[in-house]
Amino acid sequence: MPNYVYTAINENGSQVEGTIEADNEDMATSILVARGLIPSKVAVESQFSNRFSMRRIMDLLSPVRAPELILFTKQFKTLIKAGVPILNLLQVLETQTENESLKKIIVTIRQDIREGSSLYDAFRKHPRVFSPLYCSMLRAGETSGALPEILERLIYIIEHEHKVRSDIRAALQYPMVVFSFLVLAFFILLTFVIPKFVNIFVSSGLELPLPTLVCLKLYQFLSRYWMALLVILAAVIFGLTYYLRTEKGRYLRDSLLLRIPVLGPLLIKAAMSRFASIFAILQSSGVPVLESMRILSTTINNSAIASEFGQITERLEEGRGIAGPLKAARYFTPIVINMVAIGEESGNLDEMLNEIAVHYDAEMEYAMKKLSDAIGPLLTLGLAAVIGFFALAIYLPMWNLTQMVR
Repeated sequence: MPNYVYTAINENGSQVEGTIEADNEDMATSILVARGLIPSKVAVESQFSNRFSMRRIMDLLSPVRAPELILFTKQFKTLIKAGVPILNLLQVLETQTENESLKKIIVTIRQDIREGSSLYDAFRKHPRVFSPLYCSMLRAGETSGALPEILERLIYIIEHEHKVRSDIRAALQYPMVVFSFLVLAFFILLTFVIPKFVNIFVSSGLELPLPTLVCLKLYQFLSRYWMALLVILAAVIFGLTYYLRTEKGRYLRDSLLLRIPVLGPLLIKAAMSRFASIFAILQSSGVPVLESMRILSTTINNSAIASEFGQITERLEEGRGIAGPLKAARYFTPIVINMVAIGEESGNLDEMLNEIAVHYDAEMEYAMKKLSDAIGPLLTLGLAAVIGFFALAIYLPMWNLTQMVR
């Protein structure tokens, strides 16, 4: 069934845009009229327009960020708790939202719900904004009749995830800045400073020392083959980007990251904290264990660890409990396995999972501080080594030239 791009006027007199599935243009127009819209333009959406349409470009230029999603969810929870009908609620959120992409998504969700869709079905049509976890929590809230409480837990998850990512980004910000200046200083010294001194040394008949000779050869190589190097670099970046988008590429990348001495344990601790906190909330929200495992496999953000959930789910279906399948998995730590086993035996699995999340949150903070403390001196040594190497390349021949003059 083809997609049709439409522009229409809604009941408030505002212009809305979107896509709709229909057998033909007449059917698309009829669906829009049934939704209470006055269509002004309906056209088939080709693959090219689907990929490069203005709407998608605007979505990329105006992404829905975590703080905006948190604010949307908080407003959603407040209005639901106040007993506002869902269609009126979405209309209020549409007027309150400043992000254009999110505003259009709310309009589409409102139209789908007016036609009889559930919250889960309406929200899961927008995976770029609402994750499988988000949609599954909404379904659990709808089913149990405790949507405000579920949304409160969902807000905690989103805020917690945003905090963890912000902390990791802040920990890596200083090393990335220093590394960028290190690379910049290397190329400036190599391309602008060294050649001028080398010409003086060569014209005086000096025998160039090893550091100066190495700099000269590097400069000659870059000046002759810079175009080919740029082409090769662009091809490598394009090839890696394409490969890392594949399932095998993501698995290889994440497996290699987990083997890096300091970074690997940090990523495992982050995954364990994420697993425990989300699993605890899903269990307390009434989501079945098998469904929880499916959701967790899409929210761990590490393909190597997520691949273990397939085997875990198979063992769970055989009735082996939770701790046993986790023990057979590769990346789950003994603390997680033992705490889950105690939670299963005592009937306090939610409490044990929360304890695991708190433990690994503290471990992550310590590990990030340790990583920052380790990277700083290493980058300082690297910067000193580069500057020292170029200083030797300049001052050694100058010293020899002074001795020759004397």
